[in-house]
Amino acid sequence: MDYATYTTNYQSPLGPMLLAADEKGLIGVWFEGQKYYAQGLSGKAVLRETLALAEAKRWLDIYFRGEVPNFMPRIHMLGTPFQISVWQILQQISCGETITYGDIAAQYAAEKGLPHMSAQAVGNAVGHNKISILIPCHRVVGANGSLTGYAGGIDKKRRLLEIEGVDMCGLFIPR
Repeated sequence: MDYATYTTNYQSPLGPMLLAADEKGLIGVWFEGQKYYAQGLSGKAVLRETLALAEAKRWLDIYFRGEVPNFMPRIHMLGTPFQISVWQILQQISCGETITYGDIAAQYAAEKGLPHMSAQAVGNAVGHNKISILIPCHRVVGANGSLTGYAGGIDKKRRLLEIEGVDMCGLFIPR
């Protein structure tokens, strides 16, 4: 079923962002110019702030003040069943914590009763997360501590982790 899509702009401390929602909830939060920017939005999106978009802005305001929001806007994840399963695992990562792609792959495999799941496949799903920050793909790091794979850019990933108070010792930007 196709839902009407609405967008609004948000000026974050890390740069301009585009937020999108449909009648079911938030469907996208992107940094301007990031990889997969506005992926899945039709040209028919209407620039109008809805309740879900207003809640997302309020959530982001609280987050960028360095606080942990005590609510979550309604979210409508649009993706494959595998992607949605991975994004649901991302939602379980606490603010200020990190997890590896391999950890997510192991958790997914255990939940589905599989002997193994590819960390690379998980990385692909994480990279296609359309709802940046609220579904915290920035909290996923390489097994060796490398800050890899953030569609919004590695510098933004580093800043988001710093905002959350993550201990950056042992984490590095690969050359």
